[in-house]
Amino acid sequence: MAKQNSFDIVSEVDLAEVKNAVNQARKELMQRYDLKSTNSTVEFDEKAATLTLGSSDEFSIEAVKGVLIQKLVRRGVSTKALTWGEVVPAGGNRVRQVVELQQGIPMEKAKEIVKIIKGEKLKVQAAIQGDSVRVTGKSRDDLQYVIALLKEEDLGIDMSFTNYR
Repeated sequence: MAKQNSFDIVSEVDLAEVKNAVNQARKELMQRYDLKSTNSTVEFDEKAATLTLGSSDEFSIEAVKGVLIQKLVRRGVSTKALTWGEVVPAGGNRVRQVVELQQGIPMEKAKEIVKIIKGEKLKVQAAIQGDSVRVTGKSRDDLQYVIALLKEEDLGIDMSFTNYR
């Protein structure tokens, strides 16, 4: 019997890199002339995997968002892994925006990935395993084709391919 090859499709954010990017963004916010009087903040909750942006008005929070995105991209964190919440009043003439970090592939996206793979009629099997998708098959060429296919698709999530064996 031929050996089965496989790989996993996962969506993970390196929280250490996010923490470093947040620290860099805080330093820049303290030095930027246009944001000094706005009392802008960026908070990172590692356990909940959320970022909280705070500022005096919506215009300032957009500037904070721009600084944060710039720092995250420089640290190699994909912006597709961020889910931006609504800008809401926070009291005391301040506004706040909560940003969730995506950890794991949501079930509806996992089903969409499996559907795309099965639609190609290759000799590979895709199985949802919790918050990841495992693809197995005998031919490494088929597996590499699946990886290339999924990289071309824009599913709106950050995907990485691990455990290629």
